[in-house]
Amino acid sequence: MYKLLLVRYGELGLKGKNRNQFINCLVKNIKTALSDLPPRRVESTWGRILIEVGDDFDLVVQALSQVFGIYSFSPVLEASWQMEAIFEAALQVLLDALPAGGSFKVESRRSDKNFPLESPEISRRAASYLFDRIGEEYRADMHHPEATVNIEIRTEGAYVYGQSLPGAKGLPVGCGGRVMLLLSGGIDSPVAGWMAMKRGAALEAVHFHSFPFTGEKSKEKVIDLCRLLSRRQGAPVKLHVVHFTEMQKAIHEHCREEYGITIMRRMMFRIAEKIARRRSALALYTGESLGQVASQTLESMSVINDVVKLPVLRPLVGLDKEEIIKIAQQIGSFETSILPYEDCCTIFLPNYPKIRPRINETEAEEAKFDWEELLKDCLGNIETLVIGVRD
Repeated sequence: MYKLLLVRYGELGLKGKNRNQFINCLVKNIKTALSDLPPRRVESTWGRILIEVGDDFDLVVQALSQVFGIYSFSPVLEASWQMEAIFEAALQVLLDALPAGGSFKVESRRSDKNFPLESPEISRRAASYLFDRIGEEYRADMHHPEATVNIEIRTEGAYVYGQSLPGAKGLPVGCGGRVMLLLSGGIDSPVAGWMAMKRGAALEAVHFHSFPFTGEKSKEKVIDLCRLLSRRQGAPVKLHVVHFTEMQKAIHEHCREEYGITIMRRMMFRIAEKIARRRSALALYTGESLGQVASQTLESMSVINDVVKLPVLRPLVGLDKEEIIKIAQQIGSFETSILPYEDCCTIFLPNYPKIRPRINETEAEEAKFDWEELLKDCLGNIETLVIGVRD
């Protein structure tokens, strides 16, 4: 019955003179999301995107639900500007939505002011047409209807629909530049990556691997998380695996135990920034939440941030663990994140980590070993993997 989907893109329409850049990026991402399906028309019109559908309707809907930048979409019937054609489409939509009867209303929107009738008159005439052709099991309800028959009058034609499916919202991935995600394998960092993509950032990830303290299962877990993120991104995720063992051993051997986590995080940030600059990434993204652990107090964040110049963005900073878990469950990363494989952040944990580190004391601890040489070794020993949905 339905051969077209009408896509709405919410906040993209508010981008002023730059809106076409965002819309073109969204159209490109939609085409990429549908690239495994038969070729079809994907057309941008004023304020909407139209997509042809066929027997693969359910597959198209599933793919579109993952595309950031789509606010909502509807299966629509297309009609000419002839009133009889519009009202016949409205009848089909109503019978599809309420085959056994029920309450409904008609809402109209006239985007093209050349159409001779105004929106209230279109709705009134459509409702009159419908009641002439349906039985007493149908009734009007302007406030709490079981179904709404929507009519949009646009330059290219009239579109009638009764269902609105939610999109992923946000901005199209890629319109906001590239960022580097510090991906640990825990619950928080994949959620931070998802939130980065939702605001239009293209994602790469850096993971710190400390073999033999962390094994291949831990690495495979991170690859699985990248696979999930690549599905949301609509493109492969580059994963930079840094071999971090010698750095962690040196920190544990030479530095006061309570400063171990602070210094480890400073080294991670230094390395992540170097990789980010190589890859033209504009910011670091982390899964840190204020006060959640010792390295996430304001004092710790300040001391750790001190070693980098790139912006460090923490989208989870104001969320508690329960809120973060809820998002992880919604996006499908939670079950992978809780697999019991250690990451490098869980080894050499001090009994009493410093929660209010001082910059001068931290620098004094770092001066106890040749971290710059170890940093070079880490940067020279990076394994870069390109993780797609099928990898």
